[in-house]
Amino acid sequence: MGGARAAALTALERCRRSGAWSDAVLGGVMDAAELNRRDRALASALCYGVLQNRALLDAALAGYSARPLNKAEPKVLDILRISAFQILFLDRVPASAAVNEGVALCRALGYGRAAGYVNAVLRKLAATPVLPDLHGLPENERLSVRYSHPLWLVDALLAELGAEETEAFLRCNNAPAPLTMQVNTTRTDTSGLAAALSRDGVQTAAHPFLPDCLTAERAGEIGKTAAFREGLFYVQDAAAKCAVLAAAPQPGQRILDACAAPGGKSFAAAILTGDRAEITACDLHEKKLSRVCAGAERMGLRSIQTTQADAGENRAEWNGGFDLVLVDAPCSGLGVIRKKPDIRYRDADALTGLPEAQYRILRNCARYVAPGGTLLYATCTVLPAENGGVVQRFLAETDDFAPEDFTYPAAAPCGSTDGMVTLWPQRGGTDGFFIAKLRKHA
Repeated sequence: MGGARAAALTALERCRRSGAWSDAVLGGVMDAAELNRRDRALASALCYGVLQNRALLDAALAGYSARPLNKAEPKVLDILRISAFQILFLDRVPASAAVNEGVALCRALGYGRAAGYVNAVLRKLAATPVLPDLHGLPENERLSVRYSHPLWLVDALLAELGAEETEAFLRCNNAPAPLTMQVNTTRTDTSGLAAALSRDGVQTAAHPFLPDCLTAERAGEIGKTAAFREGLFYVQDAAAKCAVLAAAPQPGQRILDACAAPGGKSFAAAILTGDRAEITACDLHEKKLSRVCAGAERMGLRSIQTTQADAGENRAEWNGGFDLVLVDAPCSGLGVIRKKPDIRYRDADALTGLPEAQYRILRNCARYVAPGGTLLYATCTVLPAENGGVVQRFLAETDDFAPEDFTYPAAAPCGSTDGMVTLWPQRGGTDGFFIAKLRKHA
């Protein structure tokens, strides 16, 4: 168990120091520690649990600390948080074990003088293991602490959704997201994939509204299954697949996926067209395109070609050359916090320039659309400034495009309005996602 806690602590420290994403760091840390399956599960629960509940854990710890928490060494504070998460959230870990392991970690890492402080705080918390009472706080502050989201984001959501839906959205962000797998219908069908995954020990269910799609609550290391190696599926959230469905790719079309990595929309377009389109997948970072190539090769998709390109810089030879252009623009990622919990800690000031960058990409990629063709703009965020704001500015400054309405599968939780829609996790279980479909005048 000490190995799992030490791995979670190491991952949290590396994320804090380097700004790396936790999902990119944690796997490598666990591999290096050679953790078994049980310890890997615990390390993941601790790392993501702390990131999802940091403000709430700090509020709980502060009630038993004789000095401000920010006076503690950062690593000592992480030890307190890891231990507090076990005490407050994990039923299968005895409180005494959480306390003892926390103290042991302090001593093992050379913080012996802090061991007494850690022991005192954790023992007091273990004696009364209840979440802090936040009802005296203003509503926005209560939600910010209870669900450990920054106050600026809570305020923006309250203005957009109101109190009830804002709390539902925040609650979703702190709950595990199901794994969503899209069927590679060029090689199998939904029942065939379900059977193949069952043989690999993965139990699945049909997606509630998306065809050719399966979900799994506990999939383990899905990339090591025979079904994955045989290219029977790829992992993609239902919201991203809906974006490609809205674009309605057709066999024989010339398609550009302008911000392609890691490749999900290119794969979806290839499969929906029976691998009979001409798909160009490009990305700013050539290294990321290796994942697109590997995925296409694994699934036997021959219609996808990759090339390095900056979506915001014009390539004259592409102007007017594509029937369909997909623009999944770089964004704040606030719609996928449940999968990347550390997104919530990004500096709000660093996000202010995103709408301008997104507009530059959208405007440039619009030049690549042939007359009568389709331009699809998407993001995995929920902020209007990055979504409808960018599209409305684009439409106000061009006469060449108009919004085009689109529909979802019949059981989908929402439809389109004026060619634009925002998907929300608390409404349909998908990632937070924005889709706009525009048609270029013939």
